[in-house]
Formats: sequence, C-alpha cells, structure tokens
Amino acid sequence: MATPKFNTKSPTIKRILREASELSTSPSPDLHASPLETNLFEWHFTLRGPPSSPFESGIYHGRIILPPTYPLRPPSFRFLTPSGRFETNREICLSISGHHEETWQPAWGIRTALTALRAFMETDAKGQLGGLDTSAKERERVAGESVGWKCGMCGRSNGDILQESADAAKEGEVEEVEVPKELTLATKEDLEKKKDGGQQAEEDKEEAELAEGFVQTAPMVREEYPAARPAQSVPLPTGVRQRTEGQQQNGTPQASMRTRQQHQISHDGVPIWIDRAIAGLVICIVVMILKIVLGY
Repeated sequence: MATPKFNTKSPTIKRILREASELSTSPSPDLHASPLETNLFEWHFTLRGPPSSPFESGIYHGRIILPPTYPLRPPSFRFLTPSGRFETNREICLSISGHHEETWQPAWGIRTALTALRAFMETDAKGQLGGLDTSAKERERVAGESVGWKCGMCGRSNGDILQESADAAKEGEVEEVEVPKELTLATKEDLEKKKDGGQQAEEDKEEAELAEGFVQTAPMVREEYPAARPAQSVPLPTGVRQRTEGQQQNGTPQASMRTRQQHQISHDGVPIWIDRAIAGLVICIVVMILKIVLGY
C-alpha cells in the first residue's frame, strides 16, 4: 500500500505529527492513541477504566475525528466498545468535544482530552447526548467483557493494545497529565451553570463599579448637614430656620400669611381696592361719553 502524502508545512499537520510522536515516545499504562496509517485525522484510542469504579477492570476502545482546523477546533469522540456509560458508535457531547467549541482551548491535546474522557466515565449521564444510565452491576459485567473486545480496523484486542503500551511505559518515564478545571465540567447542564454563574458575577461586578462611581462623582455633603443624634433634630439652613422661628412666634402658617397678602396687594405694590375704584370710574366715564354721542 502506498504511503499517503501530507503537506508537512501545514500547521495542523505539524501539530498532529507532533502529538503522535509524543504519545509514542511517552506511553501511558492507562491509555493509548495513534492516527491511522491512511488518515492522520482519524485516530483510535484505548482507555483503561477509572480506578475505584465499576469500570475499573474494563478496557475501552474508540475513535477520534480531528477537524481540518485542529487544534483551533476540538475533536469528536465515540466509543466502539460497550461500556454501560456511553452509547457505542455515537458522538459524545462533552466539554472536550466538538459539541462545545466554546470550552476548548488549542493548548490542550489528545492526551489531555483522553485523560478527561476517562475521568468523565464516573459522572452521571444526566440526559447528555451519547450518555447512558445503567446500573453498577451492568457496568461491571460489560467491563469484564471489554478486555477481549477486538477492533476490526486495528486487528488487536483491547487487552493486547494496552498491555503493549503498559510494557513500553515501564521502560520510560510516564508523563502525568492533570485535567484542566474547565474540562471537569462534563455535561451541558454544568456548562450552563458555569455560564450563568459567570454572567451573574459579571453583572454584580458592573453594579459594584457603578455604585462606586456614583459615590465618587456625587459624594454626600456630610459637613454641612451632619447626621442627627438621639434627642436632636437635623439642623436646617439659616433661611429656613428663620422662617420657621417666625411661624412659631406668630402662630400663623407661612402659606396662609402669603395668601392674605396676595389678596391685599397687587403686583405693583398698590392696595387692590384702589385699582378697583379706578376701574369703576373709567367705566362711568365711558358710559357718559356714549350717551352724549348717541344723544340720549
């Protein structure tokens, strides 16, 4: 079979080849992954079940499909071996998969994603796409059968693949991979909670900043009007205090005094009865002139 040719100058191809080389030279006793000889964008992986779980004795096999723009976009995963946790041959909806590109970071690689996927096996499905809710007894039964399961494309059983990886790991240094905190959010529900929590925190931060800005731009004048003490009243400005004292001495409300003054004095400062007398006199003169003109 002719060896396929790839554009080795492509950043994506360089990244894939680098990860394949790293996984080959630094093997792990718990996982194995490598691209197909005929397609660098399709990988097969083999995982040991997480310890202290119903999957502990199981070894599981699956496929990884890398997008053309990897690692800018995340890969997709599917299990080929029955596990009791994931549906077989169906893409998994997790924070490391193509279903949630917003949580993927190009700095992560296939080893990191598989380490997270292994940890996800212990989580509840919660209705996620490709997830299964089965009993612990059923998962233990399937785990026991998974070791001898053989991939038609790889031509070897899960046990043989991982045994070879474990033997190679004994001869070299095993690289420990820590799952990033972002990848511990396995389900869509967890992702939405994180998003809502982050949005609420951002809104609280904005409100705090607005409140702080308001205090800084319009501070309270406390020196002019100090806070009231027990058995004391808040001091008023001088003009208001003088009017209040005058009202208390005369015993007449300020509004009533102002109303009477308006009835007694016109806008020009002349008593209003004089204005009315002048108006009556003018009317009389006009009537007399009309009588003379009309000959009455």
